[in-house]
Amino acid sequence: MTSLDDFIDGAPKAELHLHIEGTLEPELMFALAQRNGIDTGYETTDNVRAAYDFSNLQDFLDIYYAACDVLVTEQDFYDLAWAYLQKAHAQNIVHAEIMFDPQTHTERGVAFETVITGLTRAMDDATTQLDLSTGLIMSFLRHLDEASAERTLDQGLEHRDKIIAVGLDSSELGHPPEKFARVFARARGEGFLPVAHAGEEGPPANVSDSLDILKVRRIDHGVRAVEDPALVERLAAAEIPLTVCPFSNVRLGVFATLADHPLKAMLAAGLKATVNSDDPAYFGGYLNENFSATAAALDLNRDDVAALIRNSFDAAFLPAADITALHTRLDAYVASSD
Repeated sequence: MTSLDDFIDGAPKAELHLHIEGTLEPELMFALAQRNGIDTGYETTDNVRAAYDFSNLQDFLDIYYAACDVLVTEQDFYDLAWAYLQKAHAQNIVHAEIMFDPQTHTERGVAFETVITGLTRAMDDATTQLDLSTGLIMSFLRHLDEASAERTLDQGLEHRDKIIAVGLDSSELGHPPEKFARVFARARGEGFLPVAHAGEEGPPANVSDSLDILKVRRIDHGVRAVEDPALVERLAAAEIPLTVCPFSNVRLGVFATLADHPLKAMLAAGLKATVNSDDPAYFGGYLNENFSATAAALDLNRDDVAALIRNSFDAAFLPAADITALHTRLDAYVASSD
């Protein structure tokens, strides 16, 4: 029988919680900085990696936003996305829903069209060259005001054929879901599917409010929902997907170690949890690494891993026939791995 790590590596998988800006590896950062004549403030890639020592979400975001300064041209965004998509293909990810933060770039003078054209050109190439399907999620930065999110939505509407959903990310504390009630209502009315980060550094109430106020279809993170038994029952009964990111949760201090992570308990409670890598360049690993390390720490078995993968297929923003095809593909893989 195939080892669990080999089973994970070879399994067809979907990734639903991935910030493309969070895949900017130090080597690419330096290459883009040199291309664009930008001083990163770091002398070597080792200096950059040494700076990836953060104790909370805000410490991480400070480094994350500064690194984005090297992304200037359409080709930069293409190269960023293509680097991730090649890694995803190598890890047998067959469907990826990629988040991007337009405001991170437009706030510093980069045109929205520059960003989205570079990203989607790489995503189109992944479909034809890697047989990897993709979707693009436009995320609003919650530390900025709703008026800024409204302007971003206006820009996104000019490219609505390239965007499947809107999301909400960045600093959760002090920026509750209700702050963005109007822009989410408008986005839903324009046909975008809604998702939101909630219940990571913020309380379980942010999960409930994201469901009730923003009408989200998926909760990104959502791990602190386990603190509220009634909320757990609600999420399980409604089969609301949770895009969990184990490495991220530990690196940002939500849990002390992977052994403390509630993922196994979430599965046992009937929650539709999935595994994702969030910002893998910063948190120490891509999807397979998250799966393998978490499985080892929590004593997950092959059935647990397959269930998490199935959950990600069910949660994907894909036509029903495509989801069925993904399940069939996984079934065949599981049978061949016995």
